[in-house]
Amino acid sequence: MTGDGLSVWYTIQVSPHSRIQEVIFERSDRVPSDEECQRWLRLLIVGAETTEAHGLPGARTRRFEAFERSPEREAPLA
Repeated sequence: MTGDGLSVWYTIQVSPHSRIQEVIFERSDRVPSDEECQRWLRLLIVGAETTEAHGLPGARTRRFEAFERSPEREAPLA
C-alpha cells in the first residue's frame, strides 16, 4: 500500500509455454485514476501489452492483465 492509500497487487503465473501477469489496483475512497495505474503498470509489466479487465459497477478496484505465449513450446492439439 502506498502512502496515499493505493493498494497494488501483482501476480504472475508461469507455465512452460505462457505467462500471465496481473496487476490489481484498489482504493477505499475512490476508483484508482488512469495516471496512477499507468505509472505502476510501466514499472511492473515491461515489454508486454496490458488489457484492463471489466469490473463491477461502482467498484473501487481496477485489474489489468498481460498474456504472453510461446506457441513453439506448446504441445500439439492432435
